[in-house]
Amino acid sequence: MSNHSVENPWALYRPAQRWLFLAILFLVSTSNYIDRQVVSILIEPIKREYALSDSAMGLLSGFAFAAVYALLGIPVARLADRGNRKVVITATLAVWSCMTVLCGLVRSFPQLLLARVGVGTGEAGATPPAQSLIADYFPPDQRARALGIFMSSATVGYLVAFTIGARLAADHGWRAAFIALGAPGLLLCLLTWFGLSEPRSTLGRRNEEQESLGLALRTLAAKRTYVLLCLSAVLYWLVAYGALIWFPTYLLRVMNLDLAAVGTVYGSVAAAGALMGSVLGGLIMDAATRRGPKASVCVPAVILIGAAPVYEVALLSNSLAIFLIGSLIGGFAIGTAGPALFSILHRVCGSPRRAIAVAILLSFANLIGLGLGPVITGALSDALSASYGPVGLRYALMISILILVPAGAILWAASGSIEQDIEQ
Repeated sequence: MSNHSVENPWALYRPAQRWLFLAILFLVSTSNYIDRQVVSILIEPIKREYALSDSAMGLLSGFAFAAVYALLGIPVARLADRGNRKVVITATLAVWSCMTVLCGLVRSFPQLLLARVGVGTGEAGATPPAQSLIADYFPPDQRARALGIFMSSATVGYLVAFTIGARLAADHGWRAAFIALGAPGLLLCLLTWFGLSEPRSTLGRRNEEQESLGLALRTLAAKRTYVLLCLSAVLYWLVAYGALIWFPTYLLRVMNLDLAAVGTVYGSVAAAGALMGSVLGGLIMDAATRRGPKASVCVPAVILIGAAPVYEVALLSNSLAIFLIGSLIGGFAIGTAGPALFSILHRVCGSPRRAIAVAILLSFANLIGLGLGPVITGALSDALSASYGPVGLRYALMISILILVPAGAILWAASGSIEQDIEQ
């Protein structure tokens, strides 16, 4: 093996192999987002069966999953930075798939809550090891495109969860949706085990060559851009994973659509917006990056701030068409901003601490954004619905959506430090 191969893990693989690995990781991430998002389309039938409040449903769809996700994210990322990432991904995929199936077999709300905790336990090992592998599979000049394709799996998973999940729930009940969408992940474990490669096994990388956890944390904490990025991401996730998870319920409760129509119509529109954001937004970000580091931060900041009034108009209108158009534009903005946050992260975090940097951001973002976002919106809905009836959910969503404004403002502030924090 040449020295070039030892220093550059992507030199171990032919182009066809790299894209095969990416396809497998794409399927893993799609399973991740299917099992994570399917609960959002099932909120209303679960609530009716167990006679629950919106606050309780916010706990189920958010905090029960996110708390353990955040708790385990950093230890799992540490394994990813120092160990066999293929093993980590396969094991965690098996856990979250089994627990999603278990969600369909429960007989009480506490059991369902515990099963969702189990889903979060498994999914803590999804994104950081996968992004770390992609960074090793692809050379720097191909990495952004590979990461963009990988992150578009969130849109595919979202679409599958909404369309197929809604149809399964409408035809066979919400339990069937959990079982049918969780089971394929168990077969996918075979593909990850036999199909992925761990370049460290070939290169023989030693643990002592790697940066200590304490040094990694101190280095990241000293980067103003990274700290501001984490703060912006937390607020971004409060909307992306908190408020938006209530949109299907809003269509059922306020716009009076049926469950199947919500899954098909809104699911397709939301997925289209997010997919356009991932693909076209990636081109926008590439163009912004070519203009300089500051532009790479300011452009997504403006997009985040601009998404707020679009969503407000959509929620104020009683027209389904206007709501869907607003959701399409807003979904594009959300879909553009998400990959942009990770693109900025990879520019400033540095190679020795890539997985841990991703895990820290996701831990804070998921614990507060996904964990508290649905609960906050649900609690607002309970309080406002007591005075305004079902339309109280509309006002709760309008309040929550405004969080996009400070998210964008904080990201804009990072433009003052990104030039000195770049490490790649």
